[in-house]
Amino acid sequence: MTQTACELTLGEETIRIETGEVARQAGGAVLLRHRDTILFAAATASANPTRLPYMPLTVDYRHRLAAAGRIPGSYERREAKATTPEVLVSRVVDRSVRPFFPAGWRYDTQVILQPLSYDPRSDLEALAVIAASAALNLSDVPFRVPLAAVRIVAAGEGLLVFPEPSRRSAARLEALVSTSDEGIVMVEGGGREAPEEEVLEALALAHRATESAREAIASLREAAGKPARSFALPARDEALRARVDQLARSALTDALAGASKQERAAATGAAWERVRAEALGAEPEAEVEAEAREAFESAKKELIRERLLAGQRLDGRAPDEVRSISGRSGWLPSCHGSSLFTRGETQVVATCTLGDGRSAQRLESLDGERTERFLLHYDFPPYCVGEVRPLRAPGRRELGHGALARRALESVLPPLEDFPFTLRLQSTVTESNGSSSMATVCGGSMALFDAGVPLRAPVAGIAMGLVCEGERAVVLSDILGDEDHAGDMDFKVAGTHAGITAIQLDNKLGALPLDLMREGLERARAGRLHILGRMSEVIAAPAEPRPHVPRAATRRIEPARIRDLIGAGGRTINGIRGATGVEIDVDDAGLVFLFAPPGADLEGALSRIDDVAGLPRLGETYTGRVVAVKPFGAFVRLFQGVEGLLPGVATSPGAELRVRVAGVNPKGKLELQQA
Repeated sequence: MTQTACELTLGEETIRIETGEVARQAGGAVLLRHRDTILFAAATASANPTRLPYMPLTVDYRHRLAAAGRIPGSYERREAKATTPEVLVSRVVDRSVRPFFPAGWRYDTQVILQPLSYDPRSDLEALAVIAASAALNLSDVPFRVPLAAVRIVAAGEGLLVFPEPSRRSAARLEALVSTSDEGIVMVEGGGREAPEEEVLEALALAHRATESAREAIASLREAAGKPARSFALPARDEALRARVDQLARSALTDALAGASKQERAAATGAAWERVRAEALGAEPEAEVEAEAREAFESAKKELIRERLLAGQRLDGRAPDEVRSISGRSGWLPSCHGSSLFTRGETQVVATCTLGDGRSAQRLESLDGERTERFLLHYDFPPYCVGEVRPLRAPGRRELGHGALARRALESVLPPLEDFPFTLRLQSTVTESNGSSSMATVCGGSMALFDAGVPLRAPVAGIAMGLVCEGERAVVLSDILGDEDHAGDMDFKVAGTHAGITAIQLDNKLGALPLDLMREGLERARAGRLHILGRMSEVIAAPAEPRPHVPRAATRRIEPARIRDLIGAGGRTINGIRGATGVEIDVDDAGLVFLFAPPGADLEGALSRIDDVAGLPRLGETYTGRVVAVKPFGAFVRLFQGVEGLLPGVATSPGAELRVRVAGVNPKGKLELQQA
């Protein structure tokens, strides 16, 4: 058993990659070590090719809670289906490695990643990309591009490379960036209205910071990599393909100029039927027809690219022009907040629901259990693209789009203490022709406003595209679905007037230079500001909540008074709940959360809590009730169990007085002054 290893640096951290000891029957396998984290990765391809017309790649990242010394909290006490965080890491790895497989590779390929030991100071997303890249480069899969990833965080006065996760929560920008030697491969990040220049600076730093990692993977491949598997490209009938290409270019010239997606689809469908009949005859064999269809789609893609490079978009827009925008808010009367956002032929129905703390989602991960009080669920039903298929649980794409939209909106939400609701946004895509995730951002921002949520600023999103052929390149704003399919880049940017809140980049070229990224960001900013302007015509500020919308509030009490608020066996707090209809919870720090459904007495609950758990503060003024009168003054009740002496005042029991806390007399009693 031969073990080979290499070391690399990310920022100030040292990472070690080992191979040859574990999983020796896999195509390629590594153990990546960072501090006390040990991350396993294996990459394997099937022995025989599939008949699929695309590369079948599956990436599965799974947690095993034993890595953190924990037993799963599920009923069966074992890990089950992939959780949303696991799916999102799998997508990050998939999007990083997918562009670098050779054309014509049709072998089922699987990358499996699993932390065997977990140190909370490790960034598993970045490490997963590095480990997957190493495993693929060591395997017999003809994947020979060293990739690396790093997280860049903007905090304080500068940028941090590969920081501990604890440094990310307060950062104004954090981005996970995958790189190759040629440039930027994948970006997944967000910010607190980060400026475009800082984003570009972070991307440039990420490329420099990952150089050591890419060099280490290349050296490990030279030392221990398997020879790349030779494979034959799928057999092609070149004469048939040439005939179909010629016929398709003639038939598609006018079909691609349709004004709408449905018109273009109908015209291209008719064009295919004409090409099929002329090139294949009446009853072609299934395999022959499949190859002809593949050649037809290839010709269609090339024609679209040629048109775009010539400045002719499918719907007639200029490269930097955004589609027409319309919207409505508050149109679903029983919802707490709602919107309808339409951009061209992409449309979403968004709803916002306000709930109490018990509605928060409980999540279990390697870091333990936590609660999430902002939920965003994205649904993509089949009718939105004119299809028929069974409804199933959300797939990886839907989870990824929902996570991107959630990131775009999260940083503008009010603090929990100021707005103590659980928020659930649900976005249903009712029409789709490109960039439904960014439409979700726009519709979600409007629905939050309609529910009365005091966002720091409205948020809009836009998807940018790119077509590049040699020295010729065109950047496209607000791409259509066909432009995305035929293009080389999908660059989604969301933000406010002030800056970026979410960014996501995928590309098919392998890597993108920073000058194209700069142009994309500049165009995205202009488009974003245009969209925000149109959104403000529909709703520009938080609406006044309607009568059926619940209310919420917080009170901060001294931890020493928590026991008084709860009472023996919960009697006091339950009494307030029963008398007012308000749900009340209190945390260990003394922050009290109140949730009032329609008809509940929120003000009454707050008053009772103040009375039960209040503590007087020196110099503050209160309304108190006289409970006893003595020759030397009156005793005034401020809160339950808290009284003070108001000297030299003639009054009667039961009177209400405004008093100020002046201090404590020698007998340890509160001394009051009349206010």
